[in-house]
Amino acid sequence: CTSSQAIPTQWEGVDSPTSNQTSSIGSYANGCLDGALALPLEGVGYQVIRPQRKRYYGHTDAIRFVEALGKTVNDNLNQVLMIGDISLPRGGRFSSGHSSHQTGLDIDIWLRLTSKRLSENELAVPKPVSVVDLTNYKLRQSNWTNDHFQVIRYAAKDEKVVRIFVHPVIKQTLCEQENSDANDRAWLGKIRPWWGHHSHFHVRLKCPEGSSNCIAQASPPKGDGCGDELASWAPKTVPVPPPKKVAKTKKKKKVKVMPSQCLALISNK
Repeated sequence: CTSSQAIPTQWEGVDSPTSNQTSSIGSYANGCLDGALALPLEGVGYQVIRPQRKRYYGHTDAIRFVEALGKTVNDNLNQVLMIGDISLPRGGRFSSGHSSHQTGLDIDIWLRLTSKRLSENELAVPKPVSVVDLTNYKLRQSNWTNDHFQVIRYAAKDEKVVRIFVHPVIKQTLCEQENSDANDRAWLGKIRPWWGHHSHFHVRLKCPEGSSNCIAQASPPKGDGCGDELASWAPKTVPVPPPKKVAKTKKKKKVKVMPSQCLALISNK
């Protein structure tokens, strides 16, 4: 989810969405959002953290997803979700924190679960909780509960969800805790291991109906992804000799050209 950009982008300088019909344009990491909706800062089973950053805008599908998941978690687990970044008022590029989240279809949900709502000050500067012992590549048992398993499972079973990114250790834990037969393990295939996601999980929704300019990501491999693919993420124990120092010339990263619809969207403030 991280981005190497540091200079504020023009997308962060826009305070309001357009008044057009909601539409996701381009790809998750190179696109924008027309007619965005703002997620209410508080709802049944959820609160928006760091609202001062104005990253709580999304496609209609994303807003409905958060509200539905919050209600499910509230009704069944008596927990409150902390909703992190979705998108900017018109989507587009962040200066830091993400390279995706540009089309209003990506949602970060923190793994800090609570039955008590946070105060305004706590929401402005929240403290994350990691469920992974990164040094030893294992689950931090003291911070993981069955509620974490249930929340991610609820999210993955939503038909609009195509991927959920979590730390490989979390994926392994989910694989081990799901004891159902093969038919009920299909949701695990949506859970994709990815570094950095140890204090939050990242939900990605599919391109919505009516968003003809939305570029879909390739579907995850078939199966639950709990075998060799997941094992390949584990650290290798074989010592690796230090590489020889070779002077390298840094290659300039190619600047992605945004869809023309996005350029029109940002120029019309």
